[in-house]
Amino acid sequence: MTDSTATDGLLTVRDFIRYGMSRFTAAGLSFGHGTDNALDEAAWLVLHTLRMPHDMTGPWLECRLTRDERARVTELLEQRVQTRKPAAYLTGQAWFMGLEFFVDERVLVPRSPLAELIQQGFAPWIEAGAVHRVLDLCTGSGCIGIACAHVFDEATVDLGDISPDALVVARENIRRHGLEGRVEALQSDLFKGLGGRRYDIIVSNPPYVDARDMAALTPEFCHEPELGLASGPDGLDAALEILRAAADHLNPGGILVVEVGNSAPALEARLPDVPFTWLEFQSGGEGVFLLTAEQLQALDR
Repeated sequence: MTDSTATDGLLTVRDFIRYGMSRFTAAGLSFGHGTDNALDEAAWLVLHTLRMPHDMTGPWLECRLTRDERARVTELLEQRVQTRKPAAYLTGQAWFMGLEFFVDERVLVPRSPLAELIQQGFAPWIEAGAVHRVLDLCTGSGCIGIACAHVFDEATVDLGDISPDALVVARENIRRHGLEGRVEALQSDLFKGLGGRRYDIIVSNPPYVDARDMAALTPEFCHEPELGLASGPDGLDAALEILRAAADHLNPGGILVVEVGNSAPALEARLPDVPFTWLEFQSGGEGVFLLTAEQLQALDR
């Protein structure tokens, strides 16, 4: 634990956010699980402890904390330093497309650029009225598929994952979003457990971290399940299997959207003849490709 005298002069919400930022910077923490800097991470933890909105600003930041509040805030900030767990695991909450999700160490922390594409209804690649069934493959927490269910409010959505532990989290998020009637979580090793189900959209954020990057992960990323990150020497094991089988699960006119992150150059080099469309995002992010059902049918599988 930190020396209690270090926080003796801290009184306000702003004081503790500033202290947390300085403490995290001095400890050399890494970020990338919902925030990308020490200030935002500290604000998240302080405001969570005080049960204040995570986007709180203005005069409320000058409110003074009670003695008990000061102790609880200091304890959580110190947990972040000592455990190196991302804030999402310490708070049990994360956001995706503006929606709140429950997360713990059974699933990756949501952070995909796919949120922007989902919010746009996958336009201009498919008409909203043509979307009746969606598959979120390698679903983890279920955030991608559940976000799709919010956008396509008459579609049914399947959440597929090989991990029974991840599916427990996904089902809890289905319950929290009140989507039990339209969203189903299914255990499946990629497509192998889905039988003959077909979809208008298949969207996936599969494992895509190569062996070199896995060996260089910071402690924060090492708290995430390796099953959701590692995908062979070049990071392509899952993506290649998805490409081989996706055509058998897409309806005519359907689309496949897959995030492969830093492994995008390796995928293009491996499959130079595949007509990938690489999507661009206004809010940042890269390494997401799109293929139509017709393009997939034409591939030599």
